[in-house]
Amino acid sequence: MTNEGVAVGRVLVVDDDMTVRDVVRRYLELGGHQVQLAGDGETALRLFAENPPDLVVLDLMLPGIDGLEVCRRLRQRSAVPVVMLTALGEEEDRIAGLQLGADDYVTKPFSPRELALRVTSVLRRARAVQAPPPVRTLVDGGLGVDLGARTARLNGVELSLTTREFDLLTFLMSNPGRAFGRAELLERVWGWEFGDQSTVTVHVRRLREKIETDSARPTRIATVWGVGYRYDPTPAGR
Repeated sequence: MTNEGVAVGRVLVVDDDMTVRDVVRRYLELGGHQVQLAGDGETALRLFAENPPDLVVLDLMLPGIDGLEVCRRLRQRSAVPVVMLTALGEEEDRIAGLQLGADDYVTKPFSPRELALRVTSVLRRARAVQAPPPVRTLVDGGLGVDLGARTARLNGVELSLTTREFDLLTFLMSNPGRAFGRAELLERVWGWEFGDQSTVTVHVRRLREKIETDSARPTRIATVWGVGYRYDPTPAGR
């Protein structure tokens, strides 16, 4: 569903602060989204099971089942996009959330307008509303990516990739041999003109764990010291 070209959908907002939930709901509804609210992790998981949303806005600090555990359980059953809400200074929790497969994050205190823009951006990428690319498959040795179906396989086995991981892998594979800085990757893949560059580092680490034979000695996604990362195609015959 779209609203004047803007990606909209069903959003589940999970936060134990009633004021935050209400403000986020109002801004998302102004953008055309349908919004469900949950004040704790148990309620969030129940609502998700009853009526799966298109995206989850998830606070990490929740009573009972915390946000990290909610994210972990969501990832066990779905690739639904997740935008985390984290308090200023909670870098370890933020990185842990990204490692669990969250697609994006916003730091509290945050601008509701910024959050609404992030939600729209993540939804747009998840649905791949951009025009179909001229090349629909990418192949490198045993690694194959189907851009139309948005699936990736390694040696015939389908990989479980989040939206951001898939976009990052596709971008790097489409530009083999070229080094990109973290700031450039944030802009080209995430669509951010500013942001925490550790987000890129975490996603690269997760991708390496999924596509490299030895993630500690990567051969596909190389680190270019002082610059960022480069995709190196597998030599012929390997």
